[in-house]
Amino acid sequence: MSDESRKRAAMPVGADSIISARSLQRSHARLHELLRPGLSVLDVGCGNGAITRGAAERVGPGGRVVGVDVNERLIEDARRLHAANLPNLSFDVADAYDLGFREEFDVVSAARVLQWLRGPAAALRSMVEAAKPGGLVIVLDYNHEKIEWHPEPPDAARRFYDAFLHWRAEAGMDNGIADRLPDLFAQAGLVDVRTSPQHEAVRRGEEGFERSVGIWAEVMASRGLQMVEDGAITEEERSAAETSYRRWMAEQAVAQRMYLLAVEGTKPGA
Repeated sequence: MSDESRKRAAMPVGADSIISARSLQRSHARLHELLRPGLSVLDVGCGNGAITRGAAERVGPGGRVVGVDVNERLIEDARRLHAANLPNLSFDVADAYDLGFREEFDVVSAARVLQWLRGPAAALRSMVEAAKPGGLVIVLDYNHEKIEWHPEPPDAARRFYDAFLHWRAEAGMDNGIADRLPDLFAQAGLVDVRTSPQHEAVRRGEEGFERSVGIWAEVMASRGLQMVEDGAITEEERSAAETSYRRWMAEQAVAQRMYLLAVEGTKPGA
């Protein structure tokens, strides 16, 4: 990964609340369905371990779960928050391009991670290498180009979103990666590739509406500062986007749908 793409992919401190609010069952439902007691699992790009902990609870004491992330601060948080009371759970610093495992895990997962990588195919090959023959590789990711809001948010917020996608694309990140995952899986040699829609759709009045729609306000407040630093937008544009979006979210927003797919495939050779 280039220095610029690494810099832009780095999780800003203010964005921790986004990943902390996740859970296995709510945020990676397909993995939750697949896990059973006794399995060994590698969670790539685990962040502060919210989903990883759920995986460890799901596979039970007879299983093993390892969470890895390139961000040392997040791994320290994961160990502090989740590892102490679960002896089958551990966290390590590792790069997605060089995980350092070979044929060790029944399941290798990456949730919302490949979208941040300049070389997702290389990371996927590293994941395949970590899986046992006959093991499962599963990736959960977005096509950000297919987001839907009802009604449309204010112009300032929409301009921010378009600038956000451009800022990502400039660093080599694939905003539409979800729809390209099946081809990447096939190129990586995985077989029996299957796709499960996991779209995150909420309407006002439903549980989690404010949390789900509010994710973009948090992006404007955290990633937005990175974009200002990089010259992608001005601070005035960022501030106007966040202010107008939060007002729209409180007073007008009816629904949001984020396009999300889980793609899974089997490593040959069992």
